[in-house]
Amino acid sequence: MSFSRTQPSSSSSSSSSSSVWQLQYMKLHFFTKIRALLTSKASSRKCNHQGPVEKSRTQQDSDKVAALPEIASKPPEDVNEEVVLQKTVKKLHFGSLEEKEKAAIEIEKLAREDKKTRKLMAELGVLQVLVSMVASDVSSQQKAAVMALIQLSHGTYTNKALIVNAGICSKLPKSVEVLDQSTRHGFAELLLSLSSLTNTQIPVASSQILPFLMEMTESESTNIKCKEICLATINKLCLVLENAGPLVLNGAVKTLLNVMLVKDLSDKALASLGQLVVTQMGKKAMEECLIVPKGLIEILTWEDKPKCQEYSAYILMVLAHQSWSQREKMAKAGIVPVLLEVTLLGSPLVQKRAVKLLQWFKDERNERMGPHSGPQTGRMSSGMGSPMSPRSGEEGKKMMKNLVKQSLYKNMEMITRRGNVDMEREACRLKSLIISTSSKSLTY
Repeated sequence: MSFSRTQPSSSSSSSSSSSVWQLQYMKLHFFTKIRALLTSKASSRKCNHQGPVEKSRTQQDSDKVAALPEIASKPPEDVNEEVVLQKTVKKLHFGSLEEKEKAAIEIEKLAREDKKTRKLMAELGVLQVLVSMVASDVSSQQKAAVMALIQLSHGTYTNKALIVNAGICSKLPKSVEVLDQSTRHGFAELLLSLSSLTNTQIPVASSQILPFLMEMTESESTNIKCKEICLATINKLCLVLENAGPLVLNGAVKTLLNVMLVKDLSDKALASLGQLVVTQMGKKAMEECLIVPKGLIEILTWEDKPKCQEYSAYILMVLAHQSWSQREKMAKAGIVPVLLEVTLLGSPLVQKRAVKLLQWFKDERNERMGPHSGPQTGRMSSGMGSPMSPRSGEEGKKMMKNLVKQSLYKNMEMITRRGNVDMEREACRLKSLIISTSSKSLTY
């Protein structure tokens, strides 16, 4: 009976002693690494700074005495970099919440200066602690951890992979509205830095990274600079073909189409749409959106944004290719006059794409009209003989409308032919120029 009473106390004491030994082992392992670092750095500095002539014993003693006031006047934290690093990492691992926040701020400063320090901090387990601080409810601690992670991720592929493996993508805030502008900017920069990893290392489909990016891009309270960083991250993710499905499912097409009409963000949004439109899911999502093709046709009229015109023409070409319904929607939205204007005033690349689109509309129009659908003068003269007849008036209006259409398409054919001739003429001119310059003998 007495044995049964003492058994729980012995088990609890053994479990507590094991936890104490585990904590002591962690501390011993940490200080062993720090001591090895200090020893290696001290030996390297001694070899580098050792003079060719040894000082005498009296000279060394006098130098030490002269340096005593200077060392005493400095704070203990500023004696050397190694001591600061040792105390900072110790506070981050074993300190209170306030000490961890101050340590994160200090780590950001140290990581900004030296690449070797960034790698050393990763070996000391700093990244895992900072990632856990990202999910903190205290905004100041969250911001300090994010800023430190940004500096630790710069220039080191290994640190980026360790940050992702520590679960940063699952610790992103559920709502963007609770973050201030500087913290939003910090999260955007961190995700942009991590987006350079391969697709297998970033859990795009099973994490909060895509909803977080879409919400931050759509939020009206997010500034333009932060939205630009988010769009750059989305563009990097769009470069991987396997990410197209998760991007479309998370509403990336709708977000990008809404943002593309903002001139400061249009080029980055259109670049991502150009990557998604070549996929089956992306093309289908764009075809079902109400803003297509009116928004893209509007961008074609931006003469001060030639790059946006080129992106827009490319997306329209992909949508119109082998799709009669899309070409009909574009024709009803008034794309033909805009394309005619672009072929005369646009950049060489957008002119080439506009000529190709006009060719498709011209061929489709010829197929619909047929050989006998042109104006017939006999019927027009006989039908319009009675101005008082309502029937003859309707026929006259139809014929006049056909004449206007024929004139428009005739001009379109002339511009298309002129564009093709100009391109061929330019190619022939360049060819003759190359031949003539290569055949001439040089003077020197």
